[in-house]
Amino acid sequence: MVNRMLRNILLLPLTLSVFNFSYAAEVKVLISSGFFGVYHELGPIFEKKTGHKLITVRGPSIGDSPEAIPTRLARGEIADVVILDGEAAHELAHKGFVKESSVTILGLSQIGMAIKEGATKPDISTVDAFRKTLLAAKSIGYSDSGSGTYIASQMFKKLGIEDQVMGKSKKVRGPPSGEPVAATVARGENEIGFQQVSEILHVPGITYVGPIPKEVQPGFTFAGAVTTASKQEQAAIELIKFLRAPEAEAVIVKAGLGYPR
Repeated sequence: MVNRMLRNILLLPLTLSVFNFSYAAEVKVLISSGFFGVYHELGPIFEKKTGHKLITVRGPSIGDSPEAIPTRLARGEIADVVILDGEAAHELAHKGFVKESSVTILGLSQIGMAIKEGATKPDISTVDAFRKTLLAAKSIGYSDSGSGTYIASQMFKKLGIEDQVMGKSKKVRGPPSGEPVAATVARGENEIGFQQVSEILHVPGITYVGPIPKEVQPGFTFAGAVTTASKQEQAAIELIKFLRAPEAEAVIVKAGLGYPR
């Protein structure tokens, strides 16, 4: 099925005819890591078919990093499109940085767990087994963006183990100046690591254990939105529509995300 959908990408020129591409623009995009794999693959196709040029800057969806997308916007950095955690997108709308009516869900995500390649896979199939795995781990890595914030501020509390695990847990700064959490696991700096599944799957030197139990999944989404300061609003809308088009489903699924229906 995925192969069939991938072939549909070749039909994008036909589908793109529904968009009125009549001029070329430079579109500045602020994007977090979780959807970057999809954007990296589809972005060049969008540029080729439209003549628009994408200027891309990466940063976390939330958090205290100076590279975080909300921080960039708050200090006056100009962008046309943001692509980040869905909840963060609505928060930016509430603060007046993006247009609420433009917020569009692009992908569905889960938090997953990684271990070093060759290590024995721990059991995380149930909440109880997952709790025991966390308690037994010597070190735990989590991201400085949405998934990590949820893990450190909510998940450990839900599991009733915050006091036992926070001391051996470490926040890992992500791209652009940092790296995926799974990269620290591959080097042995953290025994286990958590991040969005799409950010784990393609990191070398690790084994993807699986998603954390559904009872403690936060239900993350990724969304695109047009900023209120955009000088290229029409091109920004075209990009979001392109990334949400049915023909993008194969790329979204391949990246470890769910396609929103």
